Amino acid sequence: MNSRIEKDSLGEMEVPADAYYGIQTQRAICNFPVSGHRASPEFIRAYILVKKAAALTNLELGVLDRVRGDAIVAAADEVLSGLSGKYSDQFPVDIFQAGAGTSFNMNVNEVLANRALEILGRNRGDYSFLSPNDHVNMSQSTNDTFPTASSIAVIFAADRLIDVLASLAEAFQAKALEFSRIPKSGRTHLMDALPVTLGDEFGAYAAALLRASGRIKERRNDLLELPLGGTATGTGANTDPKYRELVISKLSELCKLPFRKASNSFEALQSRSQLAAFSGALRELALELIRIANDLRLLNAGPTSGISEIELPAVQPGSSMMPGKYNPVMAECLDMIGFQIVGNDTAVAFATQAGQLELNVMTPVITSNILMSVSLLTNYLPIFQTRCVEGIKANEDRCRAYLELNPTLVTFLAPKLGYLNAAEIAKEVLDKRIPVKEVLVMRGFLSKEEADELLKIENLLQFPGSEKSKTSLKE
Repeated sequence: MNSRIEKDSLGEMEVPADAYYGIQTQRAICNFPVSGHRASPEFIRAYILVKKAAALTNLELGVLDRVRGDAIVAAADEVLSGLSGKYSDQFPVDIFQAGAGTSFNMNVNEVLANRALEILGRNRGDYSFLSPNDHVNMSQSTNDTFPTASSIAVIFAADRLIDVLASLAEAFQAKALEFSRIPKSGRTHLMDALPVTLGDEFGAYAAALLRASGRIKERRNDLLELPLGGTATGTGANTDPKYRELVISKLSELCKLPFRKASNSFEALQSRSQLAAFSGALRELALELIRIANDLRLLNAGPTSGISEIELPAVQPGSSMMPGKYNPVMAECLDMIGFQIVGNDTAVAFATQAGQLELNVMTPVITSNILMSVSLLTNYLPIFQTRCVEGIKANEDRCRAYLELNPTLVTFLAPKLGYLNAAEIAKEVLDKRIPVKEVLVMRGFLSKEEADELLKIENLLQFPGSEKSKTSLKE
């Protein structure tokens, strides 16, 4: 037979005979053929761990018999080990689904129930003996398990992202050291400003990434507080008085994470503010990455008619028409990822405020958007590091040439000459397109030797080992 008949509270329905999922999953397949995107393996894994922890807790409390309980735990272990194989196609519910995630919770319940039935030598769909609702879902509701699994999945994902960001920041810091003695014009308002080093700029990128990573870690730690045990509305209905503490402890052991129960179980079901805060931290990171990517594109612009102070690696031809053209494609891709993350955070923000009274039913879209954002970053940033950042070269001659004609170098003379006199020198530098020190010599303020020493870039930037010039301006 190609199908089996299952029954729920709405009636009977055919389910594929070889499916571990059941009738409620099948209804969701029919009801929500929306995006074609399914839950991430990370989220499925987190949800099954919640189910295993609940079964172990119910066994210990004696409310679930040993035969059924052991079978559920064994099924959970088997599915966890087969998420990339045998069970990879058993979670077909679209990420856009029934509010609160009931469809997906039942998907997990049915897969575990049917595999447990097989372990016990019974047929799939024999729910009169082992039920997705009565046994796998015992002491639980979608309302407390879905946000719990969401937090766990985001924590798993965040830990990998934090490692990726540390590596990327280290790569930028390595470039900062490599470029630490390359002077260049600073730019504010996209106009020439006081000198910096190319290393200063790259060191700032590293610092920005570490700061953003720190915020992500803080928001990740907030997610260790779980709503599990609150069941449908936060009251803990249909649970043993010891269940909440024990199930959190079991889950902590399984995940090797220091989870704690919600300080207020009602707030924990009503509010998704902690997930929203985590999404906000991803948005902050995305904005920094967009800024950095755009800086790299700007500094790379050229090679003959742009700034061209750095050279990004050429990783593919840049034009189907113009031979020899190479574009900053890795930075462009990073921009697009950043834009998507900002959009995802907007969706999360709207979903977060859309909860009513005892429950936020928009948690599925919150979870899927956050996990998508983290996945985009975790997948791409290591590639961006190796195929872009680590291969960046400095155009030192171009950096120095721009700097020597930078009129803002007169700023260092303003304390002696006065602001207006220094401004006149700057104007002459621009008009004649000659270095500041040449104008100073022409006007008789300094000898050539004094000008060379006073405006020596290495001294102005106070490179390691350089000595601040003691030459003073003539009165």
